[in-house]
Amino acid sequence: MDTSILARLIEELKVMPEDLQYRVLEFARALIGLQIHGVPGRKLLNFAGTISPNDIQLMREAIEQGCEQVDIDKW
Repeated sequence: MDTSILARLIEELKVMPEDLQYRVLEFARALIGLQIHGVPGRKLLNFAGTISPNDIQLMREAIEQGCEQVDIDKW
């Protein structure tokens, strides 16, 4: 870990009330439990070109029909 980040974090924690320090501690513990899911993009390159042009056109049309409209009455 970059020591400057750690040092800055410690300095911030020193001036926080104890209840906020505890919240930061809980947050840090929660982050430790998180895992990144997914795969690197380079592993997906094997799939490039496997979707048929017809299917791509169908997806494009569905997106245009469903996503490019604004219903002003719903805002």
